Amino acid sequence: MNTFIPHVYALAFGAHPDDVELSCGATLLKIMSENRPVAVCDLTRGEMGTLGSTETRAKEAAEAAELMGYSQRLTLDLGDSRLPYTEDSLEQIIRVIRHFKPTIVFANPPDERHPDHMKASKLVSDAVFYAGLKNIRTTWGSSPQQAFRPKHLLYYVQFRHLEPDLIVDVSDTFQDSRKGVLAFASQFYREGKTTAAKTMINRKEFLTGLEARARYLGEQIGTLYGEGFLTNSTPAIHHVTSFFT
Repeated sequence: MNTFIPHVYALAFGAHPDDVELSCGATLLKIMSENRPVAVCDLTRGEMGTLGSTETRAKEAAEAAELMGYSQRLTLDLGDSRLPYTEDSLEQIIRVIRHFKPTIVFANPPDERHPDHMKASKLVSDAVFYAGLKNIRTTWGSSPQQAFRPKHLLYYVQFRHLEPDLIVDVSDTFQDSRKGVLAFASQFYREGKTTAAKTMINRKEFLTGLEARARYLGEQIGTLYGEGFLTNSTPAIHHVTSFFT
């Protein structure tokens, strides 16, 4: 974790490997297409998942990161199916935020089917705030960190249908984002691949449903594909003509 990396524009957190790719991958690609760097941090190794060993999931996460072009992908080990709200867990996330100094943080939504997603949402939301308090002291390696608070926190949409506050036009990046999803081959349906265990996300219809949602959200803004986000605060418009184009 001591490897130097420039500050990033966006830092996307996920409770498990693949959360980010499934929910905001196309938006991250869009950000990178605008020459802004992106980093990803998985809070757990996904070790309690029904499919795929911890080693397999680590290899898949690394492959997805390479295919997507992230500046860096970190994996914390906060405990899949536990994700306790502790000072240590909170501090680890604060350290990551202060290291990357992102303008935008993406996080799991607060209302979700999977308990880990909701726990991750609370941890990241609180860490975004606490990272800005100078009297909370952290280090990266042996170097003390400065207080830093990201400007924006966006919650992506996962299993539950949530009406988004913002929809990003990802018509140009959605298909490429599927490469990041399919890198997690142990988790999702692939033609000719058979598995004894059936899960919510390895059904053939699951990936079709993801595309249907992206089509639906795109339709709401008059584009082919969209990804939706909830905000934790009211967005401000500082340049009217730049926003209303």
